[in-house]
Amino acid sequence: MSESNALQGSRAAVQDSAFLRACRGEAVPHTPVWFMRQAGRSLPEYLKIREGIPMLDSCMMPELVKEITLQPVRRHNVDAAIYFSDIMVPLKAIGVDLDIKPGIGPVVANPIRDRAGLEQLRPLEPGDVSYVTEAIGLLVAELGATPLIGFAGAPYTLASYLVEGGPSKNHEHTKALMYGDPELWQELLDRLADITAGFLKVQIEAGASAVQLFDSWVGALAPNDYRRSVMPASAKVFDEVAGYGVPRIHFGVGTGELLGLMGEAGADVVGVDWRVPLDEAARRVGPGKALQGNIDPTVLFAPEAAVRAKADEVLDAAAASGRGHVFNLGHGVLPSTDPDALTRLVSYVHERSAR
Repeated sequence: MSESNALQGSRAAVQDSAFLRACRGEAVPHTPVWFMRQAGRSLPEYLKIREGIPMLDSCMMPELVKEITLQPVRRHNVDAAIYFSDIMVPLKAIGVDLDIKPGIGPVVANPIRDRAGLEQLRPLEPGDVSYVTEAIGLLVAELGATPLIGFAGAPYTLASYLVEGGPSKNHEHTKALMYGDPELWQELLDRLADITAGFLKVQIEAGASAVQLFDSWVGALAPNDYRRSVMPASAKVFDEVAGYGVPRIHFGVGTGELLGLMGEAGADVVGVDWRVPLDEAARRVGPGKALQGNIDPTVLFAPEAAVRAKADEVLDAAAASGRGHVFNLGHGVLPSTDPDALTRLVSYVHERSAR
């Protein structure tokens, strides 16, 4: 078989994968599984290979990115790989002065709290993240029939880091700007929507088969504030990548009251944290959307029987929803999680859901 035919065969196999079929709401041979933060601190091989390399530096090293992305696929037999990167990468790439501090998270040197601060945010060009294109090319060649998920941070979450200057529990500066200067706020989110959409386009054009928009902090908002001040920017991101035809996943934490609006924003799949059962989530999201989730990440610290019982609850609720379902945690893998617990969970979900 020629290299061209082999590549076409791999693409066809990816499109027929359980993960993409579930995202499209089609029948699947088994419920597909992947985990947010599956490539990362829970794996000893990750800790070894990342030793001494700062986080943002590691995201710019294509061979390293390839290896880290592949580690959980080899170990856990998950149904999709998630591209190893960080939501702050596109901001760093356009020149924002920021760093990721161990034990703290992203820290921004010059928080954006006035119009002059917006000058930090120029459009993202593909050449700014050429290492992403290279890494995804390496990954697609290696993954074969396993889909690769690209991702980006959503405008609200990126704005929160930029306005606060780092992680925040109360988002006081962010909300003060949102309430106090709605015109400036909308311009900030509009610029971030363009940057985010540009980052997702680079990943899709390089070979990502699906994308996920992470809105980690949006659960801090009331529904009316989300609809008025945030939803238009998220919808713009989804609209910008709609023409590629890849599944678009939307995930946030603490978003039980926002699930319907998140569905309206334009995603094909709505991620659900562990606080809302999937059958109830389906009611809130409305028709036409697949669901992703949603076992509590801390359940993995319990005995095997308890993990299986919780997995059964998720699978049963998903079946009752009548939707396409991608099994996942309700948030990311916790750093101290036993990797073997993840491997066993993947195997159990595959076996129990097999047709």
